[in-house]
Amino acid sequence: MKRKLIQHFPVILGMMLFIGCNNRNANNTDDTNPIFSRDPNLKSITEQINKSPKDAALYFQRGALLHKMQMDTLALKDYKKASSLDTSKAEYYSAVGDLLFENKDLTGSVQWIKKAIERNPTDKKAHLKIAKLFLYIKDYPNSFAEINKVLRQDVYDPEAYFLKAMVYKDLKDTAKAISNFQTAIQVSPDYHDAMVQLGLLYIDKKDPIGLKYLDNAFKLDSTDVFPLFAKGVYYQDIKDYEPAKQEFRDCIIRDRHYVDAYFNMGYILMQQDSVDKAYRQYNIVTQIDPTNPAAYFNRGLCSEMMDSLKKAVADYRQALAIDSSYTSPKEALKRLKAR
Repeated sequence: MKRKLIQHFPVILGMMLFIGCNNRNANNTDDTNPIFSRDPNLKSITEQINKSPKDAALYFQRGALLHKMQMDTLALKDYKKASSLDTSKAEYYSAVGDLLFENKDLTGSVQWIKKAIERNPTDKKAHLKIAKLFLYIKDYPNSFAEINKVLRQDVYDPEAYFLKAMVYKDLKDTAKAISNFQTAIQVSPDYHDAMVQLGLLYIDKKDPIGLKYLDNAFKLDSTDVFPLFAKGVYYQDIKDYEPAKQEFRDCIIRDRHYVDAYFNMGYILMQQDSVDKAYRQYNIVTQIDPTNPAAYFNRGLCSEMMDSLKKAVADYRQALAIDSSYTSPKEALKRLKAR
C-alpha cells in the first residue's frame, strides 16, 4: 500500500476539549504534588514560590518547565496563576492560549490569545497565533488580516511570510505560496520549516529543485528525517526505486521508529517482486506499532501473494480487530473466501 506524503506543518489536528494528555499526576495540582519534590528543578522553583507566593514570574517559569515535561494540566494551572497575579503580561495569557491550542481546545485558545492582544496590541506573536488559528478553521480573510498587521509593524518578520505562504498553499495558489516561502528564507536563511515546504511544493510538481530544498532542510536540522522521507517519495513517484529505497534506508538508520519509511520500502519491494522482503518490512511495523491496522493488512497481503493463506487470514482479521471500519481487509477476506 502506498503511503501518502505527510504535510509537514505544525498545526494540531482535531477539535477536542482540553483533556491534559500525558499527565500522570493531574489529579493533585497544588504545590504538595509529589512531582514537585522529586524533580530537582521543580523542587527549586517550588521552594522559591513558597517563599514568594505572589511572584507571577515564578509560576510562569514552573509552567514552562512542566510543559517541557509534558505535564500540561499542571503547566496550565501555573500559567493561569501567573496571569491572575500579573494581568499586565501578554505573554502569560499567550502561554495559556498556546497550551490550549496544542491540546485541541480551539475555543479556549482564541479567548486567551485575544486577552494577550488586548494587553499588548503590538504583540506580533499573538497576532500570528490568531492567524494560525484562523488558518486552521479555514477563515482565510481573517488569517490574512492578522498576518498583515504584523507585516505593517515589521516587514522583515519571517514567520508572517511563512504563515501567509501556508494560507496560499491551503488555497491551492502554489505560485504565491512559493513566493512567500522564498521571502521567509530570504529574511531568515535558516528557516527550516519554510525550506521543507518549498521542497514539498516543488517535488509535488515533479521538479527536482525540491530535492535541494529538502537537502538544505536536513542540513539545518539532521534530527528531523522527514526531508529524507520526502526525497524518497519523490523518487518513488517517478519510479526511480533504487534511490528511493536508499532514502528510506537513511530514514530508518537515523530513526528506527519511522514507520512511514518501512511502509514505503515495503511498497517498492512489492513492485519489484521481492514480496518476502516486503513482508519483513511490514512485520517490523507490527513490532514498532502493534495497533497499526495497515501494517497487518500489508503483511497479510504479502502472505497471500506467497500463498500462505492462513497467515493472510490471521493478519486481515487482526487488522479488522483494530479497526472494524477498515475496508481493505474486509475485501481481502471476501476474496479469500471466494477462492
